[in-house]
Amino acid sequence: MKQLITLAAFFSALFCFSQTNEIDSLSLQLAYQKQDVSKVETSMHLIRALYKANDYKKALMYIDETERLSKSLNYTKGNAEANYYKALIYASKNDYFNAIDNYNKSKRLYKQINDTLGIAKINNNIGIIEIKRGNYVSGLENSLSAIKVFESRHLREDLSSAYNNLAEAYFNTHQIDKALEFNVKALNVREQLRDSLGIKSSTKNIAMLYSMRKEHRKAIEYYENVLRMLNPKQDQALRGEILPRIGNEYLQFKDYDNANKYLAEGLQYNRSINNKDGMLRTLNSIGQLNLEQGNLKVAQMHIAEAYNYAKGTTDKIEVLKNYRLLMKIDSTNNNFQSAYNWQRQYFSLKEELESQDLPKIPVNTDSIKEGMSSSIDDFDDISSLEKNIENENQVKKLKAISYILVAAFITVLTILLLIYLKRKNTLRYTQELEEKNEQIQIQNEAILEQTHHLEEINKVKDRLFSIVSHDLKDSISSIKGFLDLLKEDSISKEEFNELIPELSENANNASLLLYNLLNWSKSQMQNLEPSPEMFNIQEVFHNKISLVEQKVEQKRIVVIDESQRDFVYADKSMIEIVIQNLITNAVKFSRVGDIITISNRSQNGNALICVEDTGVGISKENLSKLFKNNNFTTIGTKNEKGTGLGLTICKELVELNKGRIWVESTQNVGSKFFIELPKSKISE
Repeated sequence: MKQLITLAAFFSALFCFSQTNEIDSLSLQLAYQKQDVSKVETSMHLIRALYKANDYKKALMYIDETERLSKSLNYTKGNAEANYYKALIYASKNDYFNAIDNYNKSKRLYKQINDTLGIAKINNNIGIIEIKRGNYVSGLENSLSAIKVFESRHLREDLSSAYNNLAEAYFNTHQIDKALEFNVKALNVREQLRDSLGIKSSTKNIAMLYSMRKEHRKAIEYYENVLRMLNPKQDQALRGEILPRIGNEYLQFKDYDNANKYLAEGLQYNRSINNKDGMLRTLNSIGQLNLEQGNLKVAQMHIAEAYNYAKGTTDKIEVLKNYRLLMKIDSTNNNFQSAYNWQRQYFSLKEELESQDLPKIPVNTDSIKEGMSSSIDDFDDISSLEKNIENENQVKKLKAISYILVAAFITVLTILLLIYLKRKNTLRYTQELEEKNEQIQIQNEAILEQTHHLEEINKVKDRLFSIVSHDLKDSISSIKGFLDLLKEDSISKEEFNELIPELSENANNASLLLYNLLNWSKSQMQNLEPSPEMFNIQEVFHNKISLVEQKVEQKRIVVIDESQRDFVYADKSMIEIVIQNLITNAVKFSRVGDIITISNRSQNGNALICVEDTGVGISKENLSKLFKNNNFTTIGTKNEKGTGLGLTICKELVELNKGRIWVESTQNVGSKFFIELPKSKISE
């Protein structure tokens, strides 16, 4: 690759040297020539060389001298060519008024000497100017008249320009098939000329046109051809444009793997060269890809980033696409008010683009039409018609026909205007109906969401009543039974003393049940809001271990405290509930002689808390039932009962504090419950 680049640089330098050498040689030759036609010819060779070297100032100086000499010698061809190159220079400076004026002067001179090729070149260049100005009809007429001459004489360089000119005009007047036809012709000629820049431009245009015709595989074929031709240094912006376009084409027929490959490469490449338009196009397509695959959060992230680039771009098509994707994201997230706002911006921009893309009628083309009539005379041999027009009757007939045509044109124009206004009113009325329907739909969905919320609250109430009626009743009934026996003197004091531990256990169960039910119901009703603060997690461990010392001693469980002083940022009372539940569960499902280990450490900037036991463990079937509102519970190793709510509450309280909880367990080996909590305030 380095050798190729070096070789290209060498040939470029050689070309520049040879070009400069040619200019110097012609200048020297011109200085010693006599004031005759040969000097005009030498001067024109020098002007062409200066024009190709973009030395317009010196070229204009020689053009003025050549024009004066040609007039003094009455050399029409030299005068015509001088005006032609003057027009080319004005066109290069975007001074279209002076360019067209000099083109028409040159055309009149070429007509005097019957130089059809000179007229054709001028028509083609006028066509280029008219298309740039938006006068597509006039541009098409001029270029089409020139092509006939270029094709008959096999002038490939002129054909390349004319074909490309026509392709652009047909594209801007929404004649996609004709635009494709002339782009293909331009590509064939440019390949013969080995015009690398022109080949890349035409190939890209063909790919874009196939994409507009929904022929996505053909579009991919031509886009990939462009990609293979790109120069790593000179074509960076073009590569940044092509990569996401290929990815988007694969996306159209759901080939997500290839789409993702090209889009990922496109995003990385555009970021590396800071190509903002390329990043906008790539991020839009990546957002659409993830949206179609159901990756809502990833899609939302990329589409939001694309919106930041859309604010400063002139690529309205990609801005329109970004609005549509933002509208879809908000609609999916049930954020209907925001979705409605994006929809309004989408249709507003769409209407603006449609009005801008309407084909334009030629304006300020009087001088061009004058030139056109003369060129038509040359190509269609209308001189015989001009002789016949000398007949007075024929002139009257032509005038009458002209009046009729003008009247017919005005009538048709009026009808089209009325149709357009009626269609516009219909579209506005339809849009208003759609907006009203959208608002009604948003209201209905809001009502439906509220209904679902009320149903969920009702289910919470039923669940609470069910738990209270079954679990709480058992514990209270047991306590009441013990008290009744004592009241009726049915048991002795010694027997009662033996039952006190069981009575205490039932009271503890009832207390824990009520405590868990209260916190769980608050969280379910969305009234439980965390009040985060910085606190030492080791202190929480020590406080909660002391509450289960009696149970630990009864089961002769070994408690290993590996906790260390560390701070977390959360609601302390909520995390105390979570730690108490996990330690209580570890004791509940540990057997005599089992080990409970409590630890904490830092991980990824967060605090990782672990409560591990070597107890009975949890089966794979039961693992999936944890942390859910299904009242799932099992009996402890000493027949301890549970509410089925402890881990549900733990999950909700941890998530309220921006954390997460999970479990790893093997049956008959033990369980590890993990909690990850932030160590500092998380910015929103």
